[in-house]
Amino acid sequence: MISGTTTLIAHLGYPTHTFKSSLICNPWFDKNGIDAAVVPMGIKAEDYPDFFRAVFTLTNIRGALVTMPHKVTTMELVDEISPTAAIAGATNAVLRREDGSLLADQFDGAGFVRGMLRKGFDPSGKRALVVGSGGVGSPIAASLAGLGLAEIGLYDPNAAASRALARRIGVHYPDVKVVAGSKDSDGYDLIVNATPLGMKDDDPLPVDVDRVAPGAYVGDVVLKADMTPFLQAAKDKGCTVQVGSDMLFELIPAYLEFFGFEGATPGGLRAATERP
Repeated sequence: MISGTTTLIAHLGYPTHTFKSSLICNPWFDKNGIDAAVVPMGIKAEDYPDFFRAVFTLTNIRGALVTMPHKVTTMELVDEISPTAAIAGATNAVLRREDGSLLADQFDGAGFVRGMLRKGFDPSGKRALVVGSGGVGSPIAASLAGLGLAEIGLYDPNAAASRALARRIGVHYPDVKVVAGSKDSDGYDLIVNATPLGMKDDDPLPVDVDRVAPGAYVGDVVLKADMTPFLQAAKDKGCTVQVGSDMLFELIPAYLEFFGFEGATPGGLRAATERP
């Protein structure tokens, strides 16, 4: 129950129909007796900077979850950026600290990596292809680069975005080979769709699944449905797959800790969302 004492966490993005965080966080808050709520707020890109500044004038707001298309724009609207967000070039969480200053951080990459490791995939010495170099793909690539990969392939329709991400990875992880410009999945051990492809029923697949090795680990960030057409095609080939909600349930504990709410686990979050 939201009341006058409830601490708010805004969920900022557009459109909002795919938002899932409130459906996961709010039952956990309720189950644990925490007077807080995640509130979806749809805001278009042209209105976003003014709205962002205004929403943080609320006296009962703790922070914000930030999703498409605002993850990059938000970097220019805060007082401090974490190293992870700086490497990724985007943020997905903003904390208002006690002095009123705003700190931006990034958890998409950590969420994906935690889900991958929990499923038993060892990235050491492996080759990874990340399709999409925007607000989701960049932090995933940044987090993967710190795990001992031999090579990361980057592809985005905006070739400049992939080249810029490759340069940022090279600054912090010079031992990792980074190749930008191709989405050919042949020879890769890990393939990640970090694009919106799959949100619409008639979307093309992000890569040619015929080129994906049967033993590859394939992940998708799309939340419209757990088993996207891309993941289903990969699973049919014998690949291990990671659905978008796996990343979500892994990154939300990190989100909540960032906002000062300790103790959440993927299992605890899933249990809180289950109907009796």
